[in-house]
Amino acid sequence: MSWKDSAQRWLREPLLHFALIGLAIFMAYGWRNPVDPESRTITITAAQVDALAAEWAQGWNRAPTPAEIDMLIREDIKDEIYTREAQRLGLLHGDTVVRKRMRGRMEFIATSQADAVDPTDAQLQALLDKDAARYRLPPLLSFDRVFLGGTRTDAAAVLAQLRGGADPATLGEQGLLPRGLDAADAETIRSTFGEGFAAAVATLPAGQWSGPVESGVGWHVVRLRKSVPGATPTLAQVRQRVENDWRAANRRNAEAAAYQALLDGYTIKIESPGRIEKPQG
Repeated sequence: MSWKDSAQRWLREPLLHFALIGLAIFMAYGWRNPVDPESRTITITAAQVDALAAEWAQGWNRAPTPAEIDMLIREDIKDEIYTREAQRLGLLHGDTVVRKRMRGRMEFIATSQADAVDPTDAQLQALLDKDAARYRLPPLLSFDRVFLGGTRTDAAAVLAQLRGGADPATLGEQGLLPRGLDAADAETIRSTFGEGFAAAVATLPAGQWSGPVESGVGWHVVRLRKSVPGATPTLAQVRQRVENDWRAANRRNAEAAAYQALLDGYTIKIESPGRIEKPQG
């Protein structure tokens, strides 16, 4: 292919047309609207770099490396340039995507200081005491089982052997599920054996073989070895859950207070909509 053929092919490319049109728009707008030299200066302050690093750390749960900070700064400059040029062209007016992004940045600024505050033990204990039911430790069950398969026909015979001292590993079918669980809560039992099985096991007498009990895969005989009732936890047992909730509430409160302070500086007027005609047909 000759250079002329290549040139003609490029001249027919839609992307080239879009690029030339965009360049023409920028040049025409710049000629008609002289730009203040100050608006062509971009300064990235140390505080901005700290904010970029903090936002990164919040998303990735670690501090950025020097190379990543350099990337963040370059991306921030790129955002700033595009934003300024879009403002000059009037592209941001009424743009819901940009509005949402700007709101998100403002909310981040409002909550960043709250995220840096660590709760005291007294604050966490007060939250635990206020909503003890939320953090209550669930009952825990430990049990063994022998899988009978798809029918319960052999249940009586298997129970007799087990109560007579037979090794449960030598009875029943193998199956794919575990032969028992240790210190399992109701959700774990439900996810493994099904809702009905979990409810039935919780009512069995401890220390003896019982059944048959049905699950989603068939029938079982079960020995409930140990049942630990639910209890109100100490702070040490659920500290991370309580702290996560405290931080979330602190963040919401900080954002609400910051927004209210901004809102107080505005006069809000809401016009009633005009008469809306009922569509025909």
